Amino acid sequence: MPTRSARTLWSGGLQDGSGQVELASSGVGKFDVSFPRRTADTAEGTSPEELVGAAHSSCYSMALSAEIANAGGTPESLDVSADVTLGPDPAGGFRISKIKLTVRAVATGLDAEAFAAAATAAKNGCPISKALAGVAEIELDAALV
Repeated sequence: MPTRSARTLWSGGLQDGSGQVELASSGVGKFDVSFPRRTADTAEGTSPEELVGAAHSSCYSMALSAEIANAGGTPESLDVSADVTLGPDPAGGFRISKIKLTVRAVATGLDAEAFAAAATAAKNGCPISKALAGVAEIELDAALV
């Protein structure tokens, strides 16, 4: 399996510094980052948490598509969002304290119970979910539409 790379160039300290993260493997973009913008109530530019959310929602979508098919269904469309919360770490500093995956799916060939089982299996089996196992809470809100 391939290895993918991202790179960040940073200048300055935590509060007065800034950087630029580059999606190096694909070359699809460079994005400005800074700690003050990361912790602001409004999003100005991207953040590590938003990038984690992008990774998690896309990985989960792929895993759920496979789990629906494994359950005998056909996935027609999946709308998945990942809300990633940065919070204080009781041990000091910060940590990702919660991720909420919300999915609205159109799928045929399986009932609500089979879909719920597939959604949970995808949450547990997604490689990004596994990588984020240290997050205190990964909440799932999944529904067939």
